[in-house]
Amino acid sequence: MDKRPALTVTGLNEYIKGKLDSDPLLNGVLVKGEISNFVNHYKTGHFYLSLKDEGGVIRAIMFRMNAQRLNFIPENGMKVICSGRVSSYVKDGQYQLYINDMQPDGVGALYIAFEQLKKKLEFEGLFDPARKKPLPKYPKRVGIITSPTGAAVRDMIHVSARRFPLAELVLYPSLVQGEGAPAQLIAGLECFQTLCPVDVILLGRGGGSLEELWAFNDEALARAIFRCRIPVISAVGHETDFSISDFVADLRAPTPSAAAEIALPETGEVKRKLGNVLDRMALVTGGKVERARARLDSLAKTRQMQNMMNLVDDRRMALSDLSYRMETSLEKNLSLKRSRFLQEAARLDALSPLAVLTRGYAALLDESGTAIRSVKTLAPETEVNLRLTDGVAKAKICEVKEYE
Repeated sequence: MDKRPALTVTGLNEYIKGKLDSDPLLNGVLVKGEISNFVNHYKTGHFYLSLKDEGGVIRAIMFRMNAQRLNFIPENGMKVICSGRVSSYVKDGQYQLYINDMQPDGVGALYIAFEQLKKKLEFEGLFDPARKKPLPKYPKRVGIITSPTGAAVRDMIHVSARRFPLAELVLYPSLVQGEGAPAQLIAGLECFQTLCPVDVILLGRGGGSLEELWAFNDEALARAIFRCRIPVISAVGHETDFSISDFVADLRAPTPSAAAEIALPETGEVKRKLGNVLDRMALVTGGKVERARARLDSLAKTRQMQNMMNLVDDRRMALSDLSYRMETSLEKNLSLKRSRFLQEAARLDALSPLAVLTRGYAALLDESGTAIRSVKTLAPETEVNLRLTDGVAKAKICEVKEYE
């Protein structure tokens, strides 16, 4: 039996790890393959994945400090070139690739980041045409957010002065490339919504490479444009250049000078339209005046207008007739009311107990004035009142006799 000392599993794994870590080739290796089993561990920020090709597969990990420097998010099926080192994890004895950097194989990282952000914002509805705000027809103040020294601002000022010099241009100077550019562009949008209100905003810059235009592909800027209460025209680069700002803005212009042409009307065209409106107003007004004059002439030829006293006499006769009919109606109504009143008064008088007294009868009342209706309530020597038609007499009961 072999007399050499046996290694522990941990010892063997540590030995293999030491061999891998000491190999200069494996400490700076480039590996090309297709991503599979990709996991974005959101709690730690680490990327876990496998790289594979036709003949094999290797596990890989990219720690957060390296992953957050990427301009794109890796996806399954994406072909990439990874730089890093090969080492093993002692606990499970598996060797894997520790990735320091990753680049798309054949397609630029910025292009992939652009497409990923575009897809994300489109899914959220930031590009929805129904959410676009209409542009004002005749803006009084136009806000421009761009570099104060670039050709773009000169082009926009020149076009604005030529097309519609009545509009006031307000420039918010901003960086248009580099890390600080998105924050300044967002600040310009906020300024024109609060401190210096304008009717429309032109946002853009002249042409350049994808890297130079990258500030206009910033997600925070895209969301700021979407939230902006003022219509925004995006004019980034040349006609063939597209940015995320172009898709989320209310309107995309192919160039900065075209943005000024879109935002502002042409003075000559405004004058022509105004002239057409004035001509139509004169035509319509003239027609109404002519029709009114003809009607006035027709009325002037009537009998009433020829002799105003005829009209007065007609109205006087109508008033007199109306007055007579009113008096007749009132007298008739009063007569009916009077006759009905006399009938009701006679009926009431016939039912009155006083009318009975006038025929020689008297009413027997007790001291409280209550009528006595039966001899059963009387007794000799009881004092009573006799109510006659013209007064009251005091009497005393001498005898009470009840009929059988």
